[in-house]
Amino acid sequence: MIDHFGINCADLDAAKTFYDTVLGTLGYTRQMDVGVAVGYGGDGKPEFWISRFEDMGPNREVHVAFSAPDPATVRAFHEAAVRLGAESLHAPRMWPEYHAHYYGAFVRDPDGNNVEAVCHTAVEGTDPSL
Repeated sequence: MIDHFGINCADLDAAKTFYDTVLGTLGYTRQMDVGVAVGYGGDGKPEFWISRFEDMGPNREVHVAFSAPDPATVRAFHEAAVRLGAESLHAPRMWPEYHAHYYGAFVRDPDGNNVEAVCHTAVEGTDPSL
């Protein structure tokens, strides 16, 4: 159900030091570092993310990504959320900066959290809408 989740940090450098150390004791390491966000996990799959964004207030949003079996399900998730009045943060699309088969959509839930549906097996060109 949960693919990955992330929290926002007031001081990303301090958070990196903290999570490098404490998650290291559990056998987890940095799997990806994209500057403003760092993903931790094992076996090449980041499942827990920390990030820092400018102008983030004291009640920082949470990011939760739900697994979807295919791109059509990601699109259905996005359409349903928008139909309910959710703000679309990112319409469904390929995200090659994450990895070659990453297809996701992001919306803001009623409490302001960043909620995503993601498929990790999309292949650009095999689905006419990709």
